[in-house]
Amino acid sequence: MARIEIIDDDPAVRESLTLLLEADGYDVRAAESGDIGLALARDFQPHVVLTDIIMPGCEGIETILALKSQHPKMKIIAMSGGGRVGNTDYLELARKMGADTSLEKPFDDEALLQAVRVSAI
Repeated sequence: MARIEIIDDDPAVRESLTLLLEADGYDVRAAESGDIGLALARDFQPHVVLTDIIMPGCEGIETILALKSQHPKMKIIAMSGGGRVGNTDYLELARKMGADTSLEKPFDDEALLQAVRVSAI
């Protein structure tokens, strides 16, 4: 069973993604910040990490760089609903910094499941 980690500061997003991924058969853990997510990744050793980009504290780009440094083969899916410079700018930067793919919020369940299935192989 593939292990999936979700890093997002929004509790509703963490809960809905956890329920969706568990229903699809994944072992899922969630963290509310990049710092907690990095610590969780060391212990949980996920196959795929879904991380928000805009978060307080250790934001998504920092989290991606740290994850790729510590776990070079780990698959990372960046998620963003936008911000001051626009969603696509953040997602493009995330891919340049090591994210394997990205999803623009809001995304539908099937788009997320497809991205995870491809990454978890």
